[in-house]
Amino acid sequence: MSTTQEALKLNVMLGDYPNTVALTQGKIRSDRLQLNFAEARVPHDHFKHVVKGDFDVAELAIMTYLQALSWGRPLVALPVVLHGRFQHAQIAYNADRGTLAPADLYGKRVGVRTYPQTTPTWVRGILQNDYGVDLSKIHFITFDDGHVPEYRDPPNCQRSASGKKLLQMLLDGDVDAAVLSGEDLKHPKVKPLISDPAAAGKAWHAKYGALMVNHIMVVKSGLSKSDPAAVREIYRMVKESRQASTEPAPKDGIDKRPIGYSANKRNFEVAAQYAWRQRITAKELKLDDLFDATTRALD
Repeated sequence: MSTTQEALKLNVMLGDYPNTVALTQGKIRSDRLQLNFAEARVPHDHFKHVVKGDFDVAELAIMTYLQALSWGRPLVALPVVLHGRFQHAQIAYNADRGTLAPADLYGKRVGVRTYPQTTPTWVRGILQNDYGVDLSKIHFITFDDGHVPEYRDPPNCQRSASGKKLLQMLLDGDVDAAVLSGEDLKHPKVKPLISDPAAAGKAWHAKYGALMVNHIMVVKSGLSKSDPAAVREIYRMVKESRQASTEPAPKDGIDKRPIGYSANKRNFEVAAQYAWRQRITAKELKLDDLFDATTRALD
């Protein structure tokens, strides 16, 4: 087959990860498809465009996918986790202002970048399901809207007007706790709200039999309906890219980048349950809603 004349051209937005870099760098080839990759050094910046339908194949945060699907966007998930982690370490407090635990959050201010963002949604689910925290009794300070415009934050959310970054607000006492990431969590004054978060993550995994998924891959549902062979070819390429990864095995033995429907159905199911319980989706989504006949058969 001639790639230039007959290959199906698809617009793709996908970040570089150990399980995708072989694909994004052109090392995984296809005679059937021509993948045109958008610049995606910061995939998050493109998520609103994914929701709008600007890409045929794309990376997307799982909670954004669930929201988009619930509001009728024509997207369908591939059973591919680009990365996941247990989120227990992501909520923290300023130890200079005393100790804080989940039970102390009532009436407190918790900073999050956006309310329906994937990491804060997982964190709130942990607090709600495993620590009995009533989320309606917490004041959430937010910085931005989510990626699906129909969604509205709950009434206990307030937009920050301080002009400060989230870490600085935590250090200055403008919020009592915050959902942080990366270098912010390494600040010497910042301590995890959940004690021994690594052990808590392992316990969560044992209890629920799932991974807390961050980013997944989606395709336009029209493509999956009209050309299921193309979707199977996309999956074949992603799977080969994953197999080409030289990333060391996780120390805890839990795959943070699972691929295939069998390996991911429980992960997606729990994500949908957490999203609906917090009402960040327009309706309750079941596992069968998240995949179609083509993507459900990918293993």
